[in-house]
Amino acid sequence: MRILIVEDDPMMQLGLEQVLADSPEIEIVGQAEDGYLGVAAALKLKPDMIVMDIGLPRLDGIAATQQIKAQLPEVRVVMLTSHTAETEIIAALSSGADAYCIKGASIDRLLAAIAAAAEGATYLDPQIARTVIEHLKPPIPASTTTFGQLSQRELEVLRLMVEGNSNPEIAAALYLSPNTIKTHVRGIMNKLAVDDRVQAAVVALRTGLV
Repeated sequence: MRILIVEDDPMMQLGLEQVLADSPEIEIVGQAEDGYLGVAAALKLKPDMIVMDIGLPRLDGIAATQQIKAQLPEVRVVMLTSHTAETEIIAALSSGADAYCIKGASIDRLLAAIAAAAEGATYLDPQIARTVIEHLKPPIPASTTTFGQLSQRELEVLRLMVEGNSNPEIAAALYLSPNTIKTHVRGIMNKLAVDDRVQAAVVALRTGLV
């Protein structure tokens, strides 16, 4: 997986490079210190994924993500930031970001965010999941949902999804194959009439299931 790092803090940039370089399936193809340089690097290098800070000089990470996604929609973007304000979280996700991870969280969470984004899923750090829920309309009464249609195994998978686990992590926790978990995730999304993992987690949280 070819990754571009867009981060203006030299120490954070170095730390990210060292941590990600330890993963054999990851290749760091470039770094940029501000949003404009990040957009230019993305268009030149065409990475598989970008780890993007929000608080960048000249052009912030949200605007940079919008520009990149407009021209390279297949590139996955993981927002890694200390920003936890509701407006910034919603703006980042609306810009097309595929994952939102908080700085200072464990490296395992960052790797989980990268793994989820690589699979085409959307990842929200558990610290901000409920902030996103509060942005939405009032909770749906549980009696109006289709939770009764979910099997016990699907409910177990859904709970782990809400906690921010990637498919491989869910597979390991439940002693199942990744392909089986993908099948369960598709079944959950179909039964809940949602398009992605985040929407499934939103429905679960809004109904009080988790």
